Parts: sequence; structure tokens; C-alpha cells
Amino acid sequence: MLKKTALVLTIIYSVALTYVSLVKLNHVPDIGVSFGDKIFHFLAYSLLTFLWFGTFLFKFNFKEKKAITYAAIISIIFGIVIEVLQEVLTTYRAMDIYDVIANTSGVLLTVLVIVLKKKY
Repeated sequence: MLKKTALVLTIIYSVALTYVSLVKLNHVPDIGVSFGDKIFHFLAYSLLTFLWFGTFLFKFNFKEKKAITYAAIISIIFGIVIEVLQEVLTTYRAMDIYDVIANTSGVLLTVLVIVLKKKY
């Protein structure tokens, strides 16, 4: 099942993340945490990395090391490109280096979890 749905699910999530990142979001609930936006970035890119890892592993039959490397690189580049697009394409969003750091942190934690899971 994962082999059949991994790529489609990953593409749908990537498109949805792009959409949410580039549209003007009105009435976003405040979760009461000053860095709630960064938590969202962290979790969103953690999931993105996990999905790309599964796609490379199950759909394209990459070895685990190659799959996690590609997933991490794609997710980090994706996050940087989205931030640049927010600055260039929109007037209501701005590029934020702290978002890039949150995105990359989510990617790296996912890589660490996958590597440690394999090791233990």
C-alpha cells in the first residue's frame, strides 16, 4: 500500500504546504505561544521530510541512507524556496530566517529519529 500511495501523498502534502505558505491566511487562531508559528514550521517540515523519505524508500527503492539524504536535501531546499517566494510573490508575507531555521530543525530532527530508529 505504501508503495502505491507514497508519491501521491507526498505530492499532495507538498502542494498543500506550498499553498498554505503563499496564501493570505485570515483568522488564524492564536495558540497563545509567542513562537507558535515556528512550532508549525518545525512540525510541517518534519512531516515533509518523513513523507519524502517514505517515497524514496518505498516508491523508488532507494537504500535508507540515500533516501534520508535526498529527503533532507529536498525538504531544506523546499523550505528556503518557499521563504524566498513569500518575499518575491506576495505583499502580505515576508521572508524570515527564523522560519528557515525552524524548517531545517524539523528536517534534522526527523533525520535523527530515522537514523536512531535504524541503529537501535
